[in-house]
Amino acid sequence: MTELGQLLKAIEIKNVYNEKEGDLTISGISYHSQKARDGHIFVCIKGHKTDGHRYLGQAVAKGAIVAIVEDFQEDIDIPQYIVENSRTALAGLGAAFYDNPSQKMKMIGITATNGKTTTAFMTNAIFESEGFKTGLLGSVSIKIGDHLIPSVLTTPESLDLQYYLNEMVDKNVSHVTMEVSSSGLELYRVEKVDYDIVTLNNISREHIDLHGSFERYFESKSRFIKDADEKSVAILNLDCPYSASLVDKTKAQVITFGLNNKTGHIACKDLDLTTGRARFTVEILRQFKIGDKEYTPTEFGIELIVPGLHSVYNSLVAIIIGLLCGVSISTIQNALKTFRGVERRFEFIFEGDIKIMDDHFANTGNINVTLETLGFMDYEKLHLVYAIRGGRGPTVNRENAETIVNWAPKLKMDKIIATRSVSHVTTKDRVTDEEFKAFKKVMDKGHMKVDLYDELPDAITRAIFEANPGDLILLAGCQGMDYGAEIALNQIFEMRKDIPKEKLFEPLEKRVAGVGGL
Repeated sequence: MTELGQLLKAIEIKNVYNEKEGDLTISGISYHSQKARDGHIFVCIKGHKTDGHRYLGQAVAKGAIVAIVEDFQEDIDIPQYIVENSRTALAGLGAAFYDNPSQKMKMIGITATNGKTTTAFMTNAIFESEGFKTGLLGSVSIKIGDHLIPSVLTTPESLDLQYYLNEMVDKNVSHVTMEVSSSGLELYRVEKVDYDIVTLNNISREHIDLHGSFERYFESKSRFIKDADEKSVAILNLDCPYSASLVDKTKAQVITFGLNNKTGHIACKDLDLTTGRARFTVEILRQFKIGDKEYTPTEFGIELIVPGLHSVYNSLVAIIIGLLCGVSISTIQNALKTFRGVERRFEFIFEGDIKIMDDHFANTGNINVTLETLGFMDYEKLHLVYAIRGGRGPTVNRENAETIVNWAPKLKMDKIIATRSVSHVTTKDRVTDEEFKAFKKVMDKGHMKVDLYDELPDAITRAIFEANPGDLILLAGCQGMDYGAEIALNQIFEMRKDIPKEKLFEPLEKRVAGVGGL
């Protein structure tokens, strides 16, 4: 229970209607009318599909006693506080109601187009190896100490985020790692989170149709670094021109790294990716000091069991975060050597006479790094099974297709197997005719043959049938390929009864998505 007057100090109010005498006691906050209860403040959010102002009456009927609105609602008798932006008001009220929980823990925020999830999980693994009690928020799950909750959004709505952070405080969590999405930034979900460390690893052309333009997408991402205060540290990737452009545009203390660019604080050398799994040496090139901790030039070896060139970039961010949080080099080395990765992020799911890999393959940045890694690996022939992206617009599909076509000659690939994954996606992820035409037009122009299947199992069957010993099958795509690994392993099981079932299906044991059908 909190007094209304105390909560209202956290937001900027333009006007007020129906104000009551005396202070009111608030029992909670809600932004969905079905979750409103007695004594609640109801915040009317203007969304993409609906407007919360339309449901204020329902919230009042359920017990809401105060409304936060952008537009005054007639025939509603409770106090209405007018604000410029109800989303920022929701963030402020949530933080105030839960007594600013982010200030009581070490907060790490990770943003990027690609690799947020893997970097967050790597960082969490390093923290756990050091013995920290950890929290994790991202696209796969929400972790509160030892408790896991499936995620709905990569970055939860601001009120829900503050609730989860408060739960972490109650469970004595000391270090929290968060994925921060562009939508989360644009919709002010992390507006009142106090970060100790912020990172921007890479930017590529994703969510263009959602944000309207790449420039607006980059502005959403870059705000995370630009708005960081002088008490925080920003980790920036000099190999990414967009990340590098922010070095002098933040009040935060900046730590830079690169694989190709050696002018920053940290770099890597002696990179070996012949097996797909990286071995390399981390170099601290320049002395730097964070708080009372001083870091002097040194170098140390890292071995990863998660494959991919992008895993090297992700691990460098996690390594730097670990160092900044006082984790020893030996603990970081051991944590990464045993870190098994995140599902569907360049994941080996079968390694027999043929190899099968499963990758999210979401956008040009993701695709570039994935296919670049394949160029380092030893295999006979590549069989690419691509789930066309549905519900993301023609721009993403055209650009993804252009990236595949650009890599095809280097990977000796003259055709791909493509699928609409009709029975394995929900309505919002269906491939539209416009999206397919954008994809196919690029393939035709690039003289790439496309074997198209409506159904995902048919596409995977084709690849397995065509693969010879020494070949590599890449199951590539987002929502449409979520069930690809299970389908492929079931098909291998039917063909290869000599492989113990429990061993064959081990990669799926801890999967959250894509298991058990749709």
